[in-house]
Amino acid sequence: MQIPLKILIVEDEMLIAANLAMQLENIGYEIVGIIPRGEDAINAIKTDRPDLVLMDINLKGELDGIETATQMQLYGSIPIIYLTANTDDAHFSRAKATNPYAFLSKPFKKLDLKHAIELAGEKILAEKSEPQTTTEKFVLDDRIFVRHNEVMVKIIIEDIYYLEADRNYCQVYAKGNTYLLVNTLKNMEDKLPPQQFQRIHRSYIVNLKHINEVAQNHITVDKTILPLSKELRKDLLNRLNMI
Repeated sequence: MQIPLKILIVEDEMLIAANLAMQLENIGYEIVGIIPRGEDAINAIKTDRPDLVLMDINLKGELDGIETATQMQLYGSIPIIYLTANTDDAHFSRAKATNPYAFLSKPFKKLDLKHAIELAGEKILAEKSEPQTTTEKFVLDDRIFVRHNEVMVKIIIEDIYYLEADRNYCQVYAKGNTYLLVNTLKNMEDKLPPQQFQRIHRSYIVNLKHINEVAQNHITVDKTILPLSKELRKDLLNRLNMI
């Protein structure tokens, strides 16, 4: 059974992009946009909310496809399939760090494209359908409750050091323990008090009260070094009392 997906195509070769769109629409997928530049694609995911992005690695402009995917993931877990004619180790290592669902080497066959998207659709459906019994959560003004070892455990929000994304899961690092939530980092960001928490990287949100040091590309929280995105560094500095 084919899973219905809304697909965004990010490709600067418009003939290739148009051909992709035609093939996918012919087999029943919805194309929400064809965008040639990474900067515009980042804005598009906020409004179009695609289920899947087909991303050319070698985009023209300030951002290549890998950097575009990295910045997209600041706004949530975005499933990516990379399209590339460049399969060298350096590009592969950079792309792998963004956790793509697949790579398709150009020129690719229609059947390879169809199979890659079907497999991605199955994976997306499985992630959305995972049972919530492991870590049900409830949020109050000053605490969250998470399921841990078959009981509901209270975590005082003040005691949370930071949160780390792991696809559709989220690790909460707090005083005395670490907890796994079956929830995305973006969902947790929406529920935690914004005056106290700040996203510093596509994979990390920190409690501002527990920041000990801020460097050029990392911060320290409770003796743990966390990466600091250059795109989010200014936002962080604006919220801290800098002298």
